[in-house]
Amino acid sequence: MRIAVFPGSFDPFTKGHEDVVRRALPLFDKIIIAIGANSSKKYFFEEQLRIDFIKATFQDTDKVEVEAFQKLTADFCEDKGARFLLRGLRNGTDFDYEATIAMLNKDIGNGLETVLLISDAKYNYFSSTVVREILKGGKDVSMFLPGPVVAMLKK
Repeated sequence: MRIAVFPGSFDPFTKGHEDVVRRALPLFDKIIIAIGANSSKKYFFEEQLRIDFIKATFQDTDKVEVEAFQKLTADFCEDKGARFLLRGLRNGTDFDYEATIAMLNKDIGNGLETVLLISDAKYNYFSSTVVREILKGGKDVSMFLPGPVVAMLKK
């Protein structure tokens, strides 16, 4: 079984994240969207709400699972039987960072392979950080978030 892990904080989960996962679905039997915990980071959305956002976004497929984790990504992948990490690239800066992390994960993850998908151009100019800032400013973020996330935020 080809299992990929798509790790991140997903605070919040954006249309860019959704696009990467949906485009990767034909490549894998299962994709685990893994919400990592960083004790030094203050999150805008609680972990359970981020999980709920993602589950609502992918309620149309049984190939996507969502789970939180607190260990090294390579160790989480091993626990889940995943041989692939899925990552999205927006620009050259992302590539430089992801290439370094991919090599490290391959070494410590017993051959864990990283699959990099280039973001669709319409999503490559924003990030969760930018969306959080817009939210803090009280502006509409619906153009950046999947429909189910927008619906949940309006409740």
